[in-house]
Amino acid sequence: MTEKVQFVDFGAPEQFGTHVFRVEIPSARTAPVRIVEDYGYRGLEDGIPRDEERVILPRPVWSGIAESARHAFNDRLKAARIPVGRWHAGINLVERLLGKELCVLAWAAETANDEQIPVICSKWAALRPEERWWLFAMTVAEAGLPEDTQGGWRRALLHALSDGEKRPAHRKRRRPVDTDLVNLSLFETIT
Repeated sequence: MTEKVQFVDFGAPEQFGTHVFRVEIPSARTAPVRIVEDYGYRGLEDGIPRDEERVILPRPVWSGIAESARHAFNDRLKAARIPVGRWHAGINLVERLLGKELCVLAWAAETANDEQIPVICSKWAALRPEERWWLFAMTVAEAGLPEDTQGGWRRALLHALSDGEKRPAHRKRRRPVDTDLVNLSLFETIT
């Protein structure tokens, strides 16, 4: 008999050793928030670290993006019939793909001003999950650590997502899902 998977916080499987992201929110309201990628069982094998800190956000920046991330993630969790989450002081676990998406939002906002943060959140929300995953992969390859704030793709994310105006949520662009991209197996024979 197989056990039913239990989830915590934002879609993170409860099992020990799962690849997840940790969002560490101190109880002190002025302390920065840390987002850490935890490789789980894969950590400490073949040169992979146990975990890697991805970004340290000033508390006002976290406060500016937290609600947008919570809303977007909970919509997806509801659709997958997984319990929704909420941010709380302490360690918040985030499913690994959602964690990658959160990093893209955090990297874009980390040096933004108060006027840019709502625009960044709006533009991030308009991206498809697979677009966010691609942006994470590009960014982490050269600038994925906290000290890389002004490097390459990190800097590009700020400029790409902060340019323009905040779009109303009801005017979100509808685009068809590219089923070939989502469902195509690398080992499938195309006929």
